[in-house]
Amino acid sequence: MAALMGTSRFERLFRAAAGLDVDKDDLKRYSDFINQKLYDLLLVGQAAAKANGRDVIEPWDLPITKGLEESIDEFKGLEEGLELRPILEQLASLPPLHLDYSVETEERFPEIVGGLSLALARTFRVLDPEVKNPQSRHWEQAFRIFDLLL
Repeated sequence: MAALMGTSRFERLFRAAAGLDVDKDDLKRYSDFINQKLYDLLLVGQAAAKANGRDVIEPWDLPITKGLEESIDEFKGLEEGLELRPILEQLASLPPLHLDYSVETEERFPEIVGGLSLALARTFRVLDPEVKNPQSRHWEQAFRIFDLLL
């Protein structure tokens, strides 16, 4: 399975987003988190599409909160673009959805992943304002918070 991004890009993103030092050992945790949260958004989007009598998940079906939308907008300003191909490869490893997603929805994946990444990095700072290099407990706490909200 291809990584969502290379180690150096991952390190740069977390440094720019929250002044954190992460390394290649954190990359798997990060990739697993992103895969699960994007999949969770698609599952809820699938339910919304079905409820509205559609057989395709559109961008407006995804439960993008105000805070996540703000993180997406801030990510765009970082000029740390993400490639779609690795995201799609990661999604292909998860259980298939019952509905397909539209081209417009698919095109939005890199910015959603970027917004989730930015929000995750900043969550570490909320949990521990002094943290420089998130440890396992920080990752676990952040994951629990996102599981409650997304």
